[in-house]
Order: sequence, then C-alpha cells, then structure tokens
Amino acid sequence: MQAYIVRQPIMDANQNVLGYDMLYYDENVTVVTDEEAAANAVSNILTHVSSETMSGDKPAFLNFTWNLLERKVPAMFDKEKLVMIIEDSILIDPTSNERVLAYRKDGYKIAIADFQFLPRYFGILDSIDYIRLNFKFGDYSSYENIVKIATAFNKKVIAYNIDSQEAYDKAKEIGCHYFQGSFVAEKLPTTIKKTDYLQGNFFMLMVAVTREEVDYDEVSDIISRDVTLTFALLKLVNSAWFALRNKATTVKQALVVLGVNQLKQWIYLLSFKQSDGTMPDELIKLSFLRANFAQELSKLAKGLPISESEAYLLGMFSTLGALTQTSLEEVLKELPISDYIKDALVKHEGRCGLLYDVILAYEKGSWSAMSTAAEKLEIPSDAIGQKYLECVEMVNKIWVGIVKSE
Repeated sequence: MQAYIVRQPIMDANQNVLGYDMLYYDENVTVVTDEEAAANAVSNILTHVSSETMSGDKPAFLNFTWNLLERKVPAMFDKEKLVMIIEDSILIDPTSNERVLAYRKDGYKIAIADFQFLPRYFGILDSIDYIRLNFKFGDYSSYENIVKIATAFNKKVIAYNIDSQEAYDKAKEIGCHYFQGSFVAEKLPTTIKKTDYLQGNFFMLMVAVTREEVDYDEVSDIISRDVTLTFALLKLVNSAWFALRNKATTVKQALVVLGVNQLKQWIYLLSFKQSDGTMPDELIKLSFLRANFAQELSKLAKGLPISESEAYLLGMFSTLGALTQTSLEEVLKELPISDYIKDALVKHEGRCGLLYDVILAYEKGSWSAMSTAAEKLEIPSDAIGQKYLECVEMVNKIWVGIVKSE
C-alpha cells in the first residue's frame, strides 16, 4: 500500500503563514468506494508522521473522516498544533456533530470543507473556526456572500486550490482571509530586494560550493572579495550556535568549522535577506526543500545526465525567478550551470525536466502526473513519499539551526 503526504502553506495576503495543509493520497484506495480502508491508510500515515516534523511551529491542517474521529486519531496531536478539517456531511449530521463538538470543547480548532450558502449550514457556524472555499474550477458566484456571512460571524475564510493569478486576485477581492495553492507558495511580497551578495559573488559562490569536490581555496577567495560576506560568515561561525573555544579569525578557519553542507545552506539564506533583516521564509524553505528532494530523487533516477550536486542546484534554483522578481529564463542566463538544468527549469525538457516534473507534481498533489514522470525515470514509487518526509525534516532542522543562530 503506497501512500503520499505533502504539505502546502496557508498564508495571508502579507505572506504570514497560518499553518500547513497536509494532503495525503493512497494509490491503492478510492475514498469514495472504500471509506473504511481509506481511514486505515490515513491513520497509518498520521501515526508515523508527527506535526512537528511536517509543520514546525505552525499548526497542521488535517482531514478527518468519521472513522478517524471515532478512532480518536486527533488525540495523537497537540491541540495547539492541529486544525481538524471536517467534511460538511459530518458536521450537518446531528450524531456526528456531537463528536466534533466534543473535540472543539476540548480546545481543538475546526475547519469545514466546502461550506455552502444554504440554511442548514447556519446552525453549525458556532462549531467551526475556518471555512474553506475551493477555487479550482473558477465558479465564484456564491463565494462573496459566504465570505460576508463568515466575517459577520467572526469566522476566517481559507481560499484553497489557488493555482493562478486570476484565482488569487478574485479570492483577495471578495475578502478571503487566507490563501493556499501552487500559486500562493511562490508568491512574494513586492518589497523583496536583491542584496550585494546576489549582485556580486553569490552565483559564483553557489556553483563553487556545490561541485562534487569543493575547492576550499576557491571558496575562500570568492568570500574574501566581499567584506560584508566575510563579516557575516565570521559572525555566524563565532555565534553561540557553534560554541567555539577559540574564535575563528579567518575565512578559511570559518569554512572548516562550518563544513560544506551548512556553508551552501547559509549562503543561499543570506543572499535573500531583506534590508530589515527578514527573509521571505516560505519561498526560501521551498528552495531548500526542492533542492534536497531533487538531490535525493536523483540518487534513485536512471539515466540522469547530471550529478547529485547539480540536481541540488536544479531544485534550489527553481525559485530564483520569484526570489529576484525576474523571469527564470533571464536569471539563469547569468549562471555557469549545465544546459540540462536550464532546459529542465525553463522548458521542462529531457530527463532533468522529468525530475523537476516529479517534484512539482508531488507539491501540487497531482499524483497521476507524478507517477508518470517517476516511472519514466525508473524511480521506485514506494520511495518518493519517504524521501519527501525526510527532506522536510532536514529543512526544518536547517532553518532552526542556521537561521535562528544569526
């Protein structure tokens, strides 16, 4: 039984993260025809995936069937780290609603899926915290009234399946409070500014540290040409995070302390700090997640014309267009990287393009497209979900360890 789970950020218009929606799928179970089997599959997934691993310090939004509620699966999670997504049929049924109300009285938050503008729904408004509206098909005729009613009752509305500018603009126009979807994950505030690192040594440095064998002399020379970069590196290495007995006083000493893996993570993070010291968190996290995911999948793929380190670059550079507010094609022209990577990111061509397609399809929960691309690369389907979870955990640890130490 092969199951997949992927997280999607839920954000407000200012890119503040409310939490993460956990999408899961079992390729051997059809929920509509075999609800009991689906509940067993989801229960198994939730048993082995903690909310801390997947969502860090933000709450996880998880779908719960009636069987999962009866099995008391929500009790596995800290009530502060969970929002229960309940289908409207469960909330409307008086018997089922009692179970949901018991969870809510115990301190759990509730989101209802696909609320409708009908009288029978008004009786359950007191039982819920969030109303979710599906923007997948572009039929928004009744949504404006729902948002007005929700706001009047002090409920927050989450617009999900926001996969285009049009859907995002409409959801924002009618007053939705939060947004979720592939478009949202890569949308940035308009205030992001490129730093001197990006304009100077950043690209050269990124390529240097991701070679199969890193030349420390080369890396040291590149960093040493930029006084602000040198200062930032020494500040990081001499911070409490590393607890050095003797301070590192040169770039080479700092590089030895930091190591290659943490070095490449730090460089990329540092390069997109805004003038006030903050960063576009979710997009940076997405860069790291894709980088690590691509590298792990490249170890399993057959016939890739690039190395594992280059696969890491493929994933990391996939968000450069959004981060620099430039077309991806234009920004990639500046990079001394393989044409295989450029063609994959811009044109989705070749076997590297298939690798990129696997990653994007997994993020969107497009399981059929993911399986098709993975099969062409001969990536075992039973390994993809586990690799994703491992990469999420790795990214969360990096974020806490490096970002918070500065």
